[in-house]
Amino acid sequence: QVQLVESGGGLVQSGGSLRLSCVASGMITGFFTMGWYRQVPGKQRELIASKNSIGTTNYADSVKGRFTIARGNANAKNMVYLQMDSLKPEDTAVYYCNVRGGPYNVNAWGQGTQVTVSS
Repeated sequence: QVQLVESGGGLVQSGGSLRLSCVASGMITGFFTMGWYRQVPGKQRELIASKNSIGTTNYADSVKGRFTIARGNANAKNMVYLQMDSLKPEDTAVYYCNVRGGPYNVNAWGQGTQVTVSS
């Protein structure tokens, strides 16, 4: 089994910054993708950013230029971070960490962390 634990959410004013962290434990090997999603009540969970094992990144248009995803170094491949700058009230959501892929075809989620941006 794979377990993910997120941290770093909270309350911030518009224009501020937050950094989310996620650590994955368990059977994670080979080529896999780690990413961040967010969800607001009544809407589907949406992909914000992802990064695979060879460094290919993908961002939602709404966060390009403001958010940066990073993976841990060679000794911490199971960690992923999301640096969020120039935050807007519409970024308010529960943010979830995700890992998928590998030889065991993993698709695991963290418990979510609340990010609230006040205007």
